[in-house]
Amino acid sequence: MKPSQTILLSAALGWSAMSIQGAPVETTNQSVQQSANVQELGEVVITATREAEPLKETPASIGVIKPESIKLTAPAHPQQILGQVPGVAISVTNGEGHQTAIRQPFTTSPLYLFLEDGIGVRPTGFFNHNALYELNIPMAGGIEVTKGPGSALYGSDAIGGIVNVLTRASGPSPEGSLSSEVGSYGWWRELGSISSGETRFGAFHGDLNITHTDGWRDRTGYDRQGGNLRWDWHLNEDTRLKTIVGYTNIDQQTGANSALPWDLYRNAPKTNLFEPAYRKVQALRVSSEFERKFGEGALSLTPYFRDNSMDLNGSYNFSSDPRIEKTNSQSYGLLAKWRQDFPEFKRARLILGVDMENSPGTRTEDALNLTKTGTGAYTNYTGYTVGSRIYDYDVTFKSLSPYLHTEISPLEKLRLTTGVRYDSLGYDFQNNLPSGASSNGATKFGQSNSTSKSFERFSPKIGATYELAKSASVYASYNQGFRVPAESQLFRGGSNANAAVAQSRAANALLLKPIKADQFEVGTRGRLLGVDFSLGAYELIKRNDLVSQRDPATNASINQNAGKTQSRGVELSLGREMVKGLRLETALSYAKHEYKEWTGKDSSGNPFNYAGNEMAAAPRFIGNTRLTWTPTDKASTQFEWVRIGSYFLQDSNLGTTTGVDRGVSKYNGYDLFNFRASYEVCRNAIVFGRVMNIADKRYADSASVSSNTAMYAPGLPRTFYAGLELKW
Repeated sequence: MKPSQTILLSAALGWSAMSIQGAPVETTNQSVQQSANVQELGEVVITATREAEPLKETPASIGVIKPESIKLTAPAHPQQILGQVPGVAISVTNGEGHQTAIRQPFTTSPLYLFLEDGIGVRPTGFFNHNALYELNIPMAGGIEVTKGPGSALYGSDAIGGIVNVLTRASGPSPEGSLSSEVGSYGWWRELGSISSGETRFGAFHGDLNITHTDGWRDRTGYDRQGGNLRWDWHLNEDTRLKTIVGYTNIDQQTGANSALPWDLYRNAPKTNLFEPAYRKVQALRVSSEFERKFGEGALSLTPYFRDNSMDLNGSYNFSSDPRIEKTNSQSYGLLAKWRQDFPEFKRARLILGVDMENSPGTRTEDALNLTKTGTGAYTNYTGYTVGSRIYDYDVTFKSLSPYLHTEISPLEKLRLTTGVRYDSLGYDFQNNLPSGASSNGATKFGQSNSTSKSFERFSPKIGATYELAKSASVYASYNQGFRVPAESQLFRGGSNANAAVAQSRAANALLLKPIKADQFEVGTRGRLLGVDFSLGAYELIKRNDLVSQRDPATNASINQNAGKTQSRGVELSLGREMVKGLRLETALSYAKHEYKEWTGKDSSGNPFNYAGNEMAAAPRFIGNTRLTWTPTDKASTQFEWVRIGSYFLQDSNLGTTTGVDRGVSKYNGYDLFNFRASYEVCRNAIVFGRVMNIADKRYADSASVSSNTAMYAPGLPRTFYAGLELKW
């Protein structure tokens, strides 16, 4: 096989740029430093078109995190690795739970698409903002983050961005590793890998991740077991098969980081006011990709299966709609595409594809009667009894989505890209409860009649790249994105003390429309005077956003389409080797997220107009800077500075009216400093360690307002980790 064919084939299998060059995933410290010096324009990415493409010809802002960076970072949470991409921030809720901010505020809304080797982790309509914890990120073979809408290729949910976690493939020879680490607050983790090398029946690779922590706050323990199996079989030079099995089991005491009023946040941060909360998750994913080349064309067929289940007692419901939710969904899908290259005709490329999926699911919810002490922001929930069943239904999500992607180079240095996707999406809903509003005490819960809902949408994209020089290019693009309402937004419409009002809200929920988004972006990337750089500017406008507002009578959430928002920002990444063995890298972004049209009623029933206000939980500045020193082939150290800028606590942009810090309107953000080091004791053993939050700074992973009081979710204090990795 020719070297060029090997590069493209390896990229299609999910390898990062260094893996494509033939380096094993378990690299030496020298290879870590060398990988950082690879010019950005040499990168090959797969998320933008589902095919191996040079980054320099991709009209999109894509951040690539290599396996070497993942290994050195050894993330205990997605927050600790994804921030290396400019414009990306992750906050901790608990365990590996998270909120994501990619060209949007920190949010739990389904504005992002999380993928594993290009396949959605969850079905559309069953979004979970914590879904990254279902993936084995610390053992990934690379991560690609596409910022902004990607609906023209991936459909619903891809508005703020796409996170594609790549699995690891076996190297050419048999090998294995076992990593054991311990840390503060009862933390321990076992990571094991084994590879078969090339055999007559292909190459096998397996990863196992077992993690435990007692949690640094009261009742915030966490257990995880999971891993991946991957089988790559090259039947011949033109035919390959890649099969992946992924499984995750999570059991955590949560509390959504149990936000605290200022005095408890400062003086008793271990306090958890939501001790009864918990989350139990199981996720199974199986896919098998078959690809066959036919000259300049290639056929790809990828059937897949998913099974997702969750048992949740969410603390965020305690003050308004306490309930235990049990959800389950299976997915049966097929990704089919044909790629045809025309190398003699201006390097033209045509990709035709269709995505099909059928995802039956169930939801049951039982109301809770909570026991508690205290009032307002100081309410402490101590226990519960289970009340009546308030929701019980079956719902099946179906989709049929053909798409077309084209590329052509009318000039040698100019690459034009266009694409369009048509999504036909729908739900079949069967209510298992009697007609009329169900009830739990004085509260009534509206019930939708058994029905079907369908949505149709065209999503176009257009882009261009131009090579300024061998080491620099510019790009411009326009993309549309959309998101259909989730099943929980459509079929569990709301509650009220009046049964008729509850039923009316259930009927109104069925009228929800998809969110629409438009993004314009320009950028440049390359290498100049020894500096690897990327710079991008964007404007992202959302319309018909799905707004969750509080009912002043019940304090329960009500969903409705409303308003228009505008996000504008600039993102910059820089990297340079200062002297031999010493490299400085930074990822910076500055953005402003505003309401352009936004009206409604607040929790007191008073009308508001937020037009011109900044969105809550939307820091303007996000930064991640790393200084990596590799003094010898065996030693590596890294010092990291993380900066999250200030943001408004509530959409009104007004100050709070109660609490020790009443009158405050913003959280000031924070600066954190982290340190990592590893040393190769011998050929088969590496010792490593990390210190997170070196200065032991009190900071908030998230800040908001509850009961007119500023609330802060305290982040991890100074924490130590140490471990040993054995390789063979």
